[in-house]
Amino acid sequence: MRKKLQVYISSTFYDLIEERQAAVEAVLKAGHIPAGLELFFKEPSMETLKRWIDESDVYILI
Repeated sequence: MRKKLQVYISSTFYDLIEERQAAVEAVLKAGHIPAGLELFFKEPSMETLKRWIDESDVYILI
């Protein structure tokens, strides 16, 4: 069984909404878990942001 990776997707937000959505869909299609704080928090703290990045297996910067 293949390990599912947590993939953190990062970019500026409002100007790259479509690109971020395409990245989320590609990660899901590949069978992995997309992560991005805007999915869960409106204004995350830097501490929370750093922890999520550290806990992810892959970091994608758009």
